[in-house]
Amino acid sequence: MTAYADALTVYATYPDLRDKRVVITGGGSGIGAELVAAFAGQGARVWFLDIADAPAQALAATLATAPGVIHPPRYLHCDLTDLDALAASFAAIEGEAGGIDILLNNAANDDRHDIESVTPAYWEDRMAVNLRHQFFCAQAAVGGMRRQKAGVILNFGSISWHLASRDLALYMTAKAAIEGLSRALARDLGPDHIRVNTVVPGAVRTPRQDTLWHSPSEEDRILAGQCLPARVEMRDVAALSLFLASNNARRCSGREYFVDAGWYGA
Repeated sequence: MTAYADALTVYATYPDLRDKRVVITGGGSGIGAELVAAFAGQGARVWFLDIADAPAQALAATLATAPGVIHPPRYLHCDLTDLDALAASFAAIEGEAGGIDILLNNAANDDRHDIESVTPAYWEDRMAVNLRHQFFCAQAAVGGMRRQKAGVILNFGSISWHLASRDLALYMTAKAAIEGLSRALARDLGPDHIRVNTVVPGAVRTPRQDTLWHSPSEEDRILAGQCLPARVEMRDVAALSLFLASNNARRCSGREYFVDAGWYGA
């Protein structure tokens, strides 16, 4: 059984998440896949969007028979930078589910880049990949949330801009903007009892991070900058997300919630 399925047994249980209609972007791998597993393990009805078909389909197949999963998660191929495809995917989910209760805007890409190489086209692409879809996914979901006078939107930010990391100028710009977007949405949607928050992960250990940037020196640097001498795992991010999506966080909105082991940089 995969790590995602094993993780279903370690989370706190939130009975109010059972049967909730949950949409997760970038759910095919990494943190997104952990989110899919965590919410499916609560008995939620989960739809997840991604462009990486092979890992997303494998995840859906694994979780279909995993312990605690009542509703097998549904995978939809969707390029979130294509706003027509985004709208069509949300319309399909709305038609099938009758509405959306919880939206997790997780999809992003933190490819490194230097200032001199950035072109206008690359700027637009990075904003589309890391920022623009979060607004338009929220826009697509809030109609049903407003009708039912309830809903939760979790936008995923990043510790990177709080630390002033290197070679990430566009990614950090987008992630900083997400915190402002969440506060604006929280204010505008609050009268309809829709809560909006930002989840800010730290140096999360994911397969992508381990493949591209892991080294003993990088590990030492991260641990030296954290208050807690242990790496943040994907399930730590999912655990916080479950809480914020549940009724236990019913008075939490318009804020940033960090899961970074107290990382202040090194």
